Amino acid sequence: MRVQKQALMLAEAGWSVTVIGRKSGSTLPLNLPGVTSMRIRVPFRRGPGMYILFNMMLFRHLLFRRFDLCVACDLDTLIPCFAVALLHGRPLIYDAHEYFTGQQGLAERRIKYLAWRKAERIVLPRIKYMITVSDSIADLYHREYGVNPMVIRNLAPSVNHLLPHDRSEFGAGKNDLVVVYQGSGINEGRGAAELISAMDGIEGVRLVIIGTGDIIESLKLTARETGAADKIVFLPRMPWEEMMRYTMSCDAGLSLDTDTCINQRYSLPNKLFDYIAAGIPAIVSPLPEVSAIIERYGCGIVLGEVTPLAIRDTLEKLSSNPTFLSSLKEKATEARIELNWEKEKIKEQEFFKSVIQLKSH
Repeated sequence: MRVQKQALMLAEAGWSVTVIGRKSGSTLPLNLPGVTSMRIRVPFRRGPGMYILFNMMLFRHLLFRRFDLCVACDLDTLIPCFAVALLHGRPLIYDAHEYFTGQQGLAERRIKYLAWRKAERIVLPRIKYMITVSDSIADLYHREYGVNPMVIRNLAPSVNHLLPHDRSEFGAGKNDLVVVYQGSGINEGRGAAELISAMDGIEGVRLVIIGTGDIIESLKLTARETGAADKIVFLPRMPWEEMMRYTMSCDAGLSLDTDTCINQRYSLPNKLFDYIAAGIPAIVSPLPEVSAIIERYGCGIVLGEVTPLAIRDTLEKLSSNPTFLSSLKEKATEARIELNWEKEKIKEQEFFKSVIQLKSH
């Protein structure tokens, strides 16, 4: 979604924009007005071979293209983009969507971790123009490499043009609390397992899970084994606007990432801003960047810990107190007046414009 918003922003400004990515089994069609897209098909789905071959193919493709500006999204595209931009004498913007080398489980894969760290240490000190997603991640990159990334948060665009789905699709009663959990990477450490456990024994609550990930099938199995399956609706990954139509029909959203790695500790998940855009409060884990948003705008609840008991208690509190839930929804609706992509993109537009102007001089 971040790449799509960025591409549309540049196309609206009159640029000729091409988005290049890797084709995978879960790739959704990219239909953006005024934007050309292409996918590089790599015979390997994962592992070192996939990354090496993709980088080689991306380098070859970029080498014979004419462009005025190159944007590298994350470390796994930075090396070929940096090399080609250097060869062509064109500016490069590095958009770090996360603290790449701080991802969960990467440090345990020693060779892979060292390879990415080496690449980072070689290239990042030479990056002139960089943006990233949160203040904490920007501070980390500054301390390690001396770079000064501009923070462009992954705020959601307005959804005023969308109509929500009918709550009856979830089997929800008139007075039921309907909560949503989004995720394009529903994996270990994201709080989904604790959420499924929390649904066991709770009444008057319906849970909608939208997305995919490594543990989806195990979540469905747990739901069946605990007897909570009739309270949970699993929906597949879908285009953002369709996902938001489901989200808008819910009463609250959950963002339950745990402090399993540096990247998650300092992340600002897309789902948080999707919930705010939908005008619903967020129930979040006690991570610094996420909880700071909730506490500043009063648009949700920060859990003391991510456990089934803590989640269940919070859901029951919202279910039994409509007045409290209504006040949180009002705060979320107020927050989206400030926290929206239409405002945030102005900062990014000025940044891109300054890079081009500096190059032209």
